[in-house]
Amino acid sequence: LPRLGETFDLYQRAMASTARILDLVESPDSLMDGEVDPSREEAASSSLRLENITFAHPGRETVLDGVTVDIDAQTTVGIVGSTGSGKTTLIRLLMRFIDPDEGAVTWCGHDLRSWSTQSLRSKMALVDQHVTLFPTSVLENIRYGRPGASDEEVKEAAKAAEADAFIRSFPDGYGTLVGEGGHRLSGGQRQRLALARAVLKDAPVLILDEATSAVDNETEAAIQRSLHNVSEGRTTVIIAHRLSTVRHADRILVLEGGAVVESGSHEDLLEQQGLYHRLWSVQTGSR
Repeated sequence: LPRLGETFDLYQRAMASTARILDLVESPDSLMDGEVDPSREEAASSSLRLENITFAHPGRETVLDGVTVDIDAQTTVGIVGSTGSGKTTLIRLLMRFIDPDEGAVTWCGHDLRSWSTQSLRSKMALVDQHVTLFPTSVLENIRYGRPGASDEEVKEAAKAAEADAFIRSFPDGYGTLVGEGGHRLSGGQRQRLALARAVLKDAPVLILDEATSAVDNETEAAIQRSLHNVSEGRTTVIIAHRLSTVRHADRILVLEGGAVVESGSHEDLLEQQGLYHRLWSVQTGSR
C-alpha cells in the first residue's frame, strides 16, 4: 500500500510537469523569426555591432542606455563591470534571447531581427556559468555540441579544452557516466566539458558568460590556456568577474550604470587609472 501511494504521488508530479512543458511548447514565440542566413565563412569574417542600444526590463530601470560597441571579427573582447552593470544583458542581446527597446544589433550587415533564429544560434556557441550536463557518458555530453560528430572529433575537442587528461584519468574514460547534472564532476571539470562542447560545435562566435566564476585558480589557468587555442579564427566574447580571465583579450570593455565607461587593452586600462584599475587593485591586492 505505501508503494502504491508513492507511485500515485510520482504520477501526479509527472502529470503536473508534463502540463508545464506543454504550456511552454505551445506558447507563442515572443521574437519574430527572419530569413537571413549568411554562410559560416561570411559570419566568421564579419564584425558584430551594437548601435545605440537601450534596454530595460518591463517596469524596471534601464539596464543599457545608448550603448554602441563594435566587436571586430576574429578578435577576443572581454566585458567586465560590477553586478547589474549590464554585462549579461549585452550577451543576451548578441544571441538574440531578447531584442533592444531602441537601437539595433547587426551582424554581416543585417539586423539580428531579420536573421533566421536557427541560423543565428548555429553560428554562436555559449559557455555559461551554469553548465547543463545529462545523465549519460562524458563522450555523449560533449557530442551534444554537434550531434553526429565522430568519437575522434569529440576527443580532439576535449584536448583543445584541456579536458582530455582528467577524462582519461577516470576508470571508464570517455565512457564515464557523469550523473544527473554532472554531480559526479567538479565545477572545473563541468566547465571544461562545456568548453569542449562549444569547441566541437565549431561556431564562428564563442561566448563565455562568467565561465570561470566558480573554479579554482588552477582550473582558471587551464581554461585560459585552452581559450588561447580555441579562440584563434573565432570571434570570442568573454564576460568575467575575475579580471585575470580577460587580461589577454584584444580589447576590454568596462560597463558601469548601463554604459561603456572605459575601453582598451589590459595595459591601456591600467594606465588610465580609472574603474578597471580600481577593480584590478582590489582583486590582486596591488596598488
